[in-house]
Amino acid sequence: MNIHKVSIAVGLIIALSLFLGLVAHADEADQATTISFSEPVQIPGQVLPAGTYVFRLLDGDLDLHVVQIFNADRTVLYATVQTIPTDRPKATDRTVVALAQRGTGQPDALLRWFYPEQTTGTEFLYPKQEERELGQDKQQTIVADRPAVSNSETAGVGN
Repeated sequence: MNIHKVSIAVGLIIALSLFLGLVAHADEADQATTISFSEPVQIPGQVLPAGTYVFRLLDGDLDLHVVQIFNADRTVLYATVQTIPTDRPKATDRTVVALAQRGTGQPDALLRWFYPEQTTGTEFLYPKQEERELGQDKQQTIVADRPAVSNSETAGVGN
């Protein structure tokens, strides 16, 4: 009788781990990532107020690198932004963003976003003059507070 209960328990554990594995990778194609900013942040064409946003690749199309930015529950689309691929030397198990620290009174500008476990990320495109200015600003790379454990990673930015 005890062997039967152990077999059932082991079977349930295996089934549960397979199910959770599928759930954990459900949004990998569109790289949906939840990022919280404690201060306003500039993206191409606008400034996002402090808050929590979902960044995702449009239709999971890695060739076009179009990023959509939604509110936390994905009911409001704030921006659809053209980006280009950018590489980093080593992947991490956490979401990583790079910001240009602007002068006093100006929000930091989002430059790059890397999905966990990926060496290729997205670089946000700004108008040429603004891009030159951002290139002269001090840049800061911010790593998510915790490693990726689900299909959406929370990164606390600007703390």
